[in-house]
Amino acid sequence: MAVKRIVANIGTRDVGRAKAFYGDILGMDVVMDHGWIVTFATDASTTPQVSIATEGGSGTPVPDLSIEVDDLDEVHRKVTLAAIAIEYGPTVEPWGVRRFYVRDPFGRLLNILSHDESAKARAVR
Repeated sequence: MAVKRIVANIGTRDVGRAKAFYGDILGMDVVMDHGWIVTFATDASTTPQVSIATEGGSGTPVPDLSIEVDDLDEVHRKVTLAAIAIEYGPTVEPWGVRRFYVRDPFGRLLNILSHDESAKARAVR
């Protein structure tokens, strides 16, 4: 037996609000839309993961979701243009990730992060 997929489910009364955030800002594609549920995904091959934590690192709260992106600066730009409040960061963490926290339209705390080499280099300094 193998876990093939892990899906985060976020409750809301208005699934349409997700398209602007998860679609436009994060660039995810709608892969299923039944009206009452909309599922977003990317073409990237991902490994199912579940993290269990007592804190979010660096004294931050545990985020509801961690989303790794390939261009943190572009996502940060889109979040700023959308006037979404940034709750933490952007910062380079001691463990070599660059990240910031925002809330999605449903109040979920998101850890938007990148594992790029420049962040690792800055973390070593």
